Amino acid sequence: MLDLERLRALHSVATYGSVSAAADVLHVTTSAVSQQLAKLERETGQKLLERNGRGVRLTDAAELLVGHAERILSLVEQAQADLEAHRGSVVGQLTLAAFPTAVRGLMPQALRLLRAEHPDLRVLVREEDPLHSMPLVLRGDLDMAVVQDWSNEPLPLPEGLHKGAICEDVADVALPAEHPLAGRGSVDLKELAGDPWISSVPDSICCDWLLRTLRAVDSEPRIEHMAYEFATQLALVAGGLGNAILPRLGRCDVPPDVAVVPLAEPLTRRVYAVWREEAARRPAIRAAVTALRAGVPESAQRAA
Repeated sequence: MLDLERLRALHSVATYGSVSAAADVLHVTTSAVSQQLAKLERETGQKLLERNGRGVRLTDAAELLVGHAERILSLVEQAQADLEAHRGSVVGQLTLAAFPTAVRGLMPQALRLLRAEHPDLRVLVREEDPLHSMPLVLRGDLDMAVVQDWSNEPLPLPEGLHKGAICEDVADVALPAEHPLAGRGSVDLKELAGDPWISSVPDSICCDWLLRTLRAVDSEPRIEHMAYEFATQLALVAGGLGNAILPRLGRCDVPPDVAVVPLAEPLTRRVYAVWREEAARRPAIRAAVTALRAGVPESAQRAA
């Protein structure tokens, strides 16, 4: 009989590329992972790992076993979800990631609701960009992620994930108070062509989107400063250093030297929760989606 935890250890080594990385993901020591793999080798009568320079590589027998392990672990997750659904109780642990403004703008209220209505559910939250969090959900490191895309640039949903709409979040443009258009009732992006911009960090979903959006209105972006948090971007805008696109969800206090102006053609980002197909029947997933929708602040909305 193959031991499930030993299969999980082998699958993690195959997924993350090393014993130490697998140990980090499984929250155990490297020695514990090595012991599990040694026991699995004895159970199967097959050598599963070979030295490869300073690391290890999987043998052909291990690659064969990993394929089975992936299906077995998926079936176990489905069984757990079915049992939870049959019992109908919102219990256990839910690991959830969200992008920064969702952590600030959605999570506090959603977590309060979940704690009040489902005290036997433990929710663990971490901050991640959607480009990083969706692969973590797909691999099983997270149960759910709150992600975003923009109305003019949909985010592809990987096969194996389901999604549920949370809200739509309207974006405005933040201008230095002395900007010639700061007093306008609305502004067209084309009118800001040639201006310096403040963006999120490279390789984030917001940075990539801003570059393509500005280029779509015949404006080669002048990205002069980059900061991950909107509060930092606003501080730079207040210093007269450029403009920024400012979604309403989780908006922090706007400095007095910043003018927030609506866009003539509104830009909206859509906020979703995503989870694995195998977990779709878990009452905890449904409860979290309900709480997230209830936690959307009025200032963000158009609700989905």
